[in-house]
Amino acid sequence: MSLTERLTNDMKQAMKDKDKVRLSVIRMVRTAIQNAEIDQKKSLSDDEVVVVLNRELKQRRDSLQSFEAANREDLIQDAKQEIEILLDYLPAQLTAEELRSLVQEAIAETGAKGKSDMGKVMSALMPKVKGRADGKLVNQIVQEALQ
Repeated sequence: MSLTERLTNDMKQAMKDKDKVRLSVIRMVRTAIQNAEIDQKKSLSDDEVVVVLNRELKQRRDSLQSFEAANREDLIQDAKQEIEILLDYLPAQLTAEELRSLVQEAIAETGAKGKSDMGKVMSALMPKVKGRADGKLVNQIVQEALQ
């Protein structure tokens, strides 16, 4: 079953269960997918759907940071619920240790010596972790490793 089909089936189930939060998140994601399909004039593959899901997840995480800074408890809980729902549809996220291991491999591959080689390391690493790790976290771990 493709990711789009799974989203459709889960949307129907959320309607039956009257799960408003899950239904709302799935509808937003499906709309984002449909917009991407219209822009690209083709149906999206599962990999392309994962890119859309990651973009939605990043938006929710950014919102969560803003809500926490503003001390808005009501919105913080909503954002956390939405993030959890989106994570259900993404591949399993890498742990920090797995990420550090991949960073070390990428540094060895590229022969990076310092921060000036960060671009090389990131370009070698990002295809390996695409959809399985937050870009900010990857960037932070690479910076730490290159110091």
